[in-house]
Amino acid sequence: MTKVALDAALLDAHQRHDGAALVALYAQAADAAEDLDAACFYLTHAYVFALDTGDTRAGDLRARLVAHGREE
Repeated sequence: MTKVALDAALLDAHQRHDGAALVALYAQAADAAEDLDAACFYLTHAYVFALDTGDTRAGDLRARLVAHGREE
């Protein structure tokens, strides 16, 4: 997915209050980020939405943040 398409999908998911889509899309944005700070920014968003929705991916997202020294 292109950055423009990903941004559009994120906006759409926010408008629909689709927590599951937001977790997936923010994780995808983290994977596509060009630097670590941007990746962790997106991972944090994915993690927060995962926690908020009870998504089982929260543990994996947290582990990624811990690995980058962004969560203890």
